[in-house]
Amino acid sequence: MTSTTSEEFALSIHGGAGTILRSKMTPEREAAYHAGLRRALEAGRVVLAYGGTALDAATAAVMALEDEPLFNAGRGAVYTSAGKQEMDAAVMDGRDRSAGAVAGICGPRNPVLAARAVMEHSGHVLLIGESALEFCRRQGLAFEEASYFFTEQRWQALQETLAMRQSGADDQDESRKHGTVGAVARDRQGNLAAATSTGGMTAKAPGRVGDSPVIGAGTWADNETCAVSATGHGEIFIRYAAAHEIASRLRYAGQTLDQASRAVVVDMLAPAGGSGGIIAVDRAGNVSLPFNCSGMYRGVVRQDGRLLTGIYDEPLIEFQKN
Repeated sequence: MTSTTSEEFALSIHGGAGTILRSKMTPEREAAYHAGLRRALEAGRVVLAYGGTALDAATAAVMALEDEPLFNAGRGAVYTSAGKQEMDAAVMDGRDRSAGAVAGICGPRNPVLAARAVMEHSGHVLLIGESALEFCRRQGLAFEEASYFFTEQRWQALQETLAMRQSGADDQDESRKHGTVGAVARDRQGNLAAATSTGGMTAKAPGRVGDSPVIGAGTWADNETCAVSATGHGEIFIRYAAAHEIASRLRYAGQTLDQASRAVVVDMLAPAGGSGGIIAVDRAGNVSLPFNCSGMYRGVVRQDGRLLTGIYDEPLIEFQKN
């Protein structure tokens, strides 16, 4: 995609790779996914349009996705094999590589705010479990009861997945295996930021942590190169340091953002079993959104305010605001 000028902004979001199978997607549900993506784009766009920071925009966009039960983060988080929800999130500021992350938590309404609190109000990068929750309480973050995060769709997905495991069946539905939300942004000052949040994999082992809160694997931002948020088979993304690998190709190999991101997602991760995708923006405002699976809920907005969203391997659709 074309780059921005020095004072223009760019924002990209994803609602997870591994979409609902086309055969199971209804027109009503497809419209709902596009609407959810557009709400998140608009939340981030407003921040950038009024001169806000890339970090604030990425955070706002991810919060909107966490509040939407259709996506696997926050209110729409999937369940572990034990029937619990364990959420992970991370943020990174490209100005100085400040970063914060949380893992294995349930309670904060917006896990991305928990990650940001770790970055801004502690001397650490990653907090987990009960200690992370206690830290969030001390920071005054909004908490919700377990009933707030319950969705019938996610609960039924757990039951179906457990039943398939017992029978040895596999319907190859990628939406069961991974799902994440994320945002990357470039603000008018040229600063970059990334934010990622997830409930993980349906029926994952309790205590399992994927790539989303692992800085350099599922989340990365550096003003000198790019900002990246990943979604997919987290174990593979961790092993290949996927997000940092893309940045390294820009820094050391002189590749363009699109060359680097596609080389990592298609040529490196896919052969290793790393189904998924990434969204990325570089310091010039170029955006890349490659994936190697059936689809990826995704969107882009720039200075002109056009909200572009997509689900499957097809051109992004423009939403005409009234």
